[in-house]
Amino acid sequence: MTKAEKTKQFILEKSAPIFNTKGVAGTAMSDIMEATKLAKGSLYVHFENKEELSYAVVDYNLDFSAQKMSEAISKQKTFKDKLFAYFNFLSDPLNPPLVGGCPMMNFGMEADDTNPVIKYKVNRLVQLSIQRVTSIIEQGIVNGEFKKEWDAKEFATKGFAMIEGGTLISRVSGTNEHMNILIKAIKKEIEENSI
Repeated sequence: MTKAEKTKQFILEKSAPIFNTKGVAGTAMSDIMEATKLAKGSLYVHFENKEELSYAVVDYNLDFSAQKMSEAISKQKTFKDKLFAYFNFLSDPLNPPLVGGCPMMNFGMEADDTNPVIKYKVNRLVQLSIQRVTSIIEQGIVNGEFKKEWDAKEFATKGFAMIEGGTLISRVSGTNEHMNILIKAIKKEIEENSI
């Protein structure tokens, strides 16, 4: 990695939690300058403007989240345990894997009416997340772990929506009480469709 690439990576790492916490609109370049201890001119050498930086930060946060999720899933041997790992990874919104919480939720809600580029990036990961759960179930069916009649895409869509809704409720209420109810219901359905 060149010095310029290292500096760019450093800016992304320092900016990511700020954007994920304050949002794109709420983050000022002065916030980034303070976090990185770099002058404005130095920032603009690596990112043409705040918009370009925000796109890179959204990618960074979404990729980081997906990578951590993949690590949690890959540690499991059975497809049932992979499903449990997926939902366990997202089960504690008050202590999220990323500072500021779920980047899909944060950036998606902010960008849905204001920024088509970020909206597209978030939607792409939403679709990949649903496909990932669908694929785990389909592989589990082939492997004889799940009932053949289980509708993988329906469960994946429902489970994802429940988790994202639970994340919102938990974050605004300051308690994981509702998320715990949702996780229990999700795991019950997994058990009911296991062989």
